[in-house]
Amino acid sequence: MSPAVPGAAVRAQAARALEAVLEGRRSLKAVLAAALPTLADPRDRALLEAICFTALRHRRRYEHALAQWLQRPLPRKDARVHCLLLAGLAQLDMGLPAHAAVAATVEAARELGQEAHSGLVNAILRRAGREPLPASADAAIATSHPDWLVARLRADWPDAVDAILAANNEPAPLWLRANSRRASRTELVALFRDAKVDCAAPPTPARSLRLDKPVALDDLPGWRAGKFTVQDGAAQLAVEALAPQPNERVLDACAAPGGKAAQIAEVLIDGSLLALDVAASRLAPIEETLERLGLKSPQVQVRLADASDPAGWWDGTPFDAILLDAPCSATGIVRRQPDIKWHRREADIAELVAQQARLLDALWKVLRPGGRLLYATCSVLRDENERQVDAFLARQLDACARQLDPKFGRAAGAGRQRLPGEDGMDGFFYALLEKRG
Repeated sequence: MSPAVPGAAVRAQAARALEAVLEGRRSLKAVLAAALPTLADPRDRALLEAICFTALRHRRRYEHALAQWLQRPLPRKDARVHCLLLAGLAQLDMGLPAHAAVAATVEAARELGQEAHSGLVNAILRRAGREPLPASADAAIATSHPDWLVARLRADWPDAVDAILAANNEPAPLWLRANSRRASRTELVALFRDAKVDCAAPPTPARSLRLDKPVALDDLPGWRAGKFTVQDGAAQLAVEALAPQPNERVLDACAAPGGKAAQIAEVLIDGSLLALDVAASRLAPIEETLERLGLKSPQVQVRLADASDPAGWWDGTPFDAILLDAPCSATGIVRRQPDIKWHRREADIAELVAQQARLLDALWKVLRPGGRLLYATCSVLRDENERQVDAFLARQLDACARQLDPKFGRAAGAGRQRLPGEDGMDGFFYALLEKRG
């Protein structure tokens, strides 16, 4: 039987999704990928997504309020009720009509088998509708970040920490890249404008389009025909920094989900591309992206392999150019994936730094003299970026750093750093390393 109050099912689904992310430590992207197709109405899908993103962006602010408004903390067994309260507070933050949001969320408690807590949910959300959430002078609570991350950002970026924290809680625009094999950027702009889709064509990256209002991809002209793909502007700049040439032998060492591999494949004519990933589950998205864009060919190979162990995949022929978009803390893409704030731990950073160093050292051996390696991360932490590159240059005496243009971001050691939100892009680091002949 459907719930008596319209929208209750979506609120219940939001509570389940948040529980899977916060208690089950699943990624929001994976949870939504499973949940969204179960909702027939696109308005319900949009609402579910918006509630989850808002709740995760502002989780600590909401929990700070709940800690003061609840007589005692909810026990662990009532985690779903706790997540329903987060979903309710998120709706009020989103500006939804308070009466309807509260009624639907209270009804969702009953749908979740938590009728005993429906009165509590009603009381808390009605209070939130009457008065502002309790403020906090603690920056980590006020901006809803973990303590360790705020401390790291303050140490690494003392003059920019406030801007980073604020940007992390803002929705990101939708960035697209024109597939030069099938459409020019000018053609896409015309197609979008004919379809009444607002878009911008920024001066950089060269083939990018930016949509500040979210649009379903299937509603965009040219998507099914493979005329463009989704890729943040900062990610597009990584391949622009590497600047692969039409006749080169290129390696994309950590290729999933495939946007950069496709960007490289577009420029290859007489050259070749080997795209690797260490996880079998991540190969299909790479293949699907190449297929949709019409870029599959014998010269473009996708393989399951550990890039840090070339003995398992390298044929002995050196590469002219290597893209290493290394596994990292992903602290530059929090605005796109707010669950990163709650899944990442400070102890993870040292392990990631060690993994990045292993990848750099291993891949350097398969690069030809005179060749170049672009080291990139979607992190804003100096240990993963400029300090990582400084340590590599100290170990590898045949390595030198090429200067990159300011369009890649602010100077950061031997590389360039973009911070979240700058020019509407994600946080990203780039260092172009050349192997002396």
